[in-house]
Amino acid sequence: MITIYQLKPKFQNLLRPLVHTLYQRGITANQVTIFACLGSILTAGIIAVSLPNFMILWLMPIWLFVRMALNAIDGMLAREHQQASKLGAYLNELCDVISDTALMLILLPIAGINNIAVFSMIFLALLSEYAGVMAPLIGEKRRYDGPMGKSDRAFVLGALCVALALNIISMTFLNGILWAMVALLMFTIYQRIKRAL
Repeated sequence: MITIYQLKPKFQNLLRPLVHTLYQRGITANQVTIFACLGSILTAGIIAVSLPNFMILWLMPIWLFVRMALNAIDGMLAREHQQASKLGAYLNELCDVISDTALMLILLPIAGINNIAVFSMIFLALLSEYAGVMAPLIGEKRRYDGPMGKSDRAFVLGALCVALALNIISMTFLNGILWAMVALLMFTIYQRIKRAL
């Protein structure tokens, strides 16, 4: 099953000139990682205090696209400009789960949202990333298998926010999508464990 993560190489090719410019100006991979995390927390905070004005939800897909670019940039700086470090590896994983959690939590204040589905999605998203990180401990590469990896979750979350901003989705249907994400996350965890063994 194809995932958004598999489209990453083409996206990276578009960003490479910008990455080179950032490197020449002394910007480091770790700085980009931290900036992306702080930006996610700030975005989540702005949305949370602005609800129930659903128009603010347009901010979500915009930021998610920017964050996707920043995540690609920090990785390219690390790999292609010899900035990889042990601290960077920690920051990359920790900042990702902090950002994901902050951005998914903004669903909770929305009236009609099934909070159990949201918390289940957050918990399983964290567990899926942990399952991916565990692979190197048994001598395998870090697993990014889908069908509900980080990029896929971001796409669905952004689409849901657009649908809410346009008022074209019912809470019943939205909650159904959240439960579908929960099911896909469970399958993702299974896939990551299976393919690492």
